[in-house]
Amino acid sequence: MRMEEVVDRFLSHLILERGLSRNTLEAYSRDLIRFLEFMEKQGIQDLGGVGPVHIQAFLGDLRAQGLSPRSAARHLAALRSFFRFLIQERVVRANPTSPVQTPRLGRSLPKTLSHQELEDLLGRVSGEGLLARRDRAMLELIYATGMRVSELIGLDLSQVAFVTGTAQVRGKGDKERIVPLGEYSLDALRDYLERGRPRLARSKPTPAVFLNRSGRRITRQGVWKILKRYAKAAGIPGPVTPHMLRHSFATHMLEGGADLRAIQELLGHADISTTQIYTHVARSRLKEIHRKCHPRGR
Repeated sequence: MRMEEVVDRFLSHLILERGLSRNTLEAYSRDLIRFLEFMEKQGIQDLGGVGPVHIQAFLGDLRAQGLSPRSAARHLAALRSFFRFLIQERVVRANPTSPVQTPRLGRSLPKTLSHQELEDLLGRVSGEGLLARRDRAMLELIYATGMRVSELIGLDLSQVAFVTGTAQVRGKGDKERIVPLGEYSLDALRDYLERGRPRLARSKPTPAVFLNRSGRRITRQGVWKILKRYAKAAGIPGPVTPHMLRHSFATHMLEGGADLRAIQELLGHADISTTQIYTHVARSRLKEIHRKCHPRGR
């Protein structure tokens, strides 16, 4: 069986057995294709001939290409899962990734926007046009809930409940959670659904909340471009991404006194350790405030 066919079987297994998201599947596919291309250059035609030395060489090649340790660790995680599947399918006898250590990751703090930068950004989304109404609703919703951009673009009308002021979000692994929307995002969303979305939909039946100019569900790239434009208009330096709004939501909640477990639930994190990174962000911000404001902080 050709190696490409084995990868296709593995990806089908991930869809049927593990219910992974489309984004995760695409990442697995890209990483495994890169690995197979590397093996082909090494003259390896049979997956049974792959050993730990080949895995190490592949990771070394990723480093040589300038990929970060985090990216290399993701590739290795994909390979571990892939070879476990191959053992179950009796394609190979041993897992060559077992002796290989995961690349050490530097703990990088997530980038966030300050309260003032958020005010400047959201203040730029003005006007009564249908696109302005849509954009205001999208950005208010991300910051109010900490949604991932994939969750935002996947949001359907049936998942929004104005009576309770909540939305049912479908996150990673198709797991669902209920998030409160807040007054500002509710007002912006109601305004968009009443005065913007009907004109974008053009009588086309679609369950999606957020639509593009063609009346179709807006894409991830579309949201990124919209946010980039408003961030530039607000004079915010550096690239601003939807995930920065998610990070800002969590950090500002923590600074406001929210419990870490509550933030974990709102973000949809499976492990509390993932959420704990925001405690480091809050501490670093307090240190910066102390340095600037205390007479002996410099």
